[in-house]
Amino acid sequence: MGDPSVLLRTLGGVLALAAISTAVLWSFRVPQRFAPVGAIARGAVQLALISVVLSGVISDARWVAVVLVVMFVVAWWTACRRIGGESAVRATVAGAMLAGVLVSMGIIFATGSVEAAPRYALALGGIIIGNSMTVATLAGRRFHETVDDRWPEVEGWLALGATMRQATLWPARFAVHAAMIPSTDQTKTTGLVTLPGAFVGAIFGGLSPLEAGRFQVVVLAAIMATASITAVLVALGLGRGLRRHPLVLA
Repeated sequence: MGDPSVLLRTLGGVLALAAISTAVLWSFRVPQRFAPVGAIARGAVQLALISVVLSGVISDARWVAVVLVVMFVVAWWTACRRIGGESAVRATVAGAMLAGVLVSMGIIFATGSVEAAPRYALALGGIIIGNSMTVATLAGRRFHETVDDRWPEVEGWLALGATMRQATLWPARFAVHAAMIPSTDQTKTTGLVTLPGAFVGAIFGGLSPLEAGRFQVVVLAAIMATASITAVLVALGLGRGLRRHPLVLA
């Protein structure tokens, strides 16, 4: 990677792909058509910075813990921006994501599925936290959308004496199911449709395909467990303290 020609070819490929994305969106007159370019640029800068930082802290458990906390806070804040900014929503999302991440990582290291080393904690934590953010966002938004669409039905249950949590139980279950679809499909099609990043990265890191596959199975199981816990807790928490309000669109 220190070869300038490699960096130039990489830059050329990235710029070409970004240009294609912008051109396609521009031709279809999509709003915010330059968003992909901004996202790519931001991602590149963030990856460059995190690469420099991690090179010095990846073996230090204390610094790895700090990095994971920062990752979690950013993921939690991003999910809250998509779902809603009320204090009750923020608390619900934080608790749901934290529970999912801690349970999954705790089981992985307690069972010895993966060595309890800082570098593995960082790799697994980044993947699991990112997926918990996605599923929390999907569950929260789908819950609000479903409740909004079926509000007369919810009001009917409330008129019969049901609590808000009871009246929104079906939307909560539907939201969990919808939020789990991406994780479920990713897991079912692994190896047939996609080669996940953890698998490819493990092979590039020198592991045998069998050992990389074992590591990837652990990651997929952790993603499913985290998604299940996070989605259910988000949906239940939002139902418990729901107040009808417009969807937060961002």
